[in-house]
Amino acid sequence: MTDLRGDHVFFVRVYYEDTDAGGVVYHSNYLRFAERARTEFLREAGIDHITQMAENGLMFAVRRCEAEYVKPAHLDDALEIRTRCLEATGASFWLEQLVQRAGETLVEMKLRLVCLKADGRPARLPNNLRAMLGTGIASMT
Repeated sequence: MTDLRGDHVFFVRVYYEDTDAGGVVYHSNYLRFAERARTEFLREAGIDHITQMAENGLMFAVRRCEAEYVKPAHLDDALEIRTRCLEATGASFWLEQLVQRAGETLVEMKLRLVCLKADGRPARLPNNLRAMLGTGIASMT
């Protein structure tokens, strides 16, 4: 399993379907890019959604999302989504995600994800996940 305390980088190309009529990425699509990056961030550590639900009856949900749209991305841009854990607590963890183009930050996101049981009640993070996430990790920005 991978240690999740460093930066994880996920690459995305902007397609026509991601843009508005002017060729600029529509704001909600950054959330979709970030979701894919978070999924791969966890998957590379051996934690996938299907296994968590099947073996532990657990799932993750976004509880809070803050996004600062700094600059737009455009059709055919090659983007990097950088994900880093900021903090892990009993039943939740905070992630920072940056959408970048050639090292320039376009969107800054801070998210709180919670661990839930199948019935929607809060659950403690699995010990292996909490250990991989670490605690009190410094911000990328």
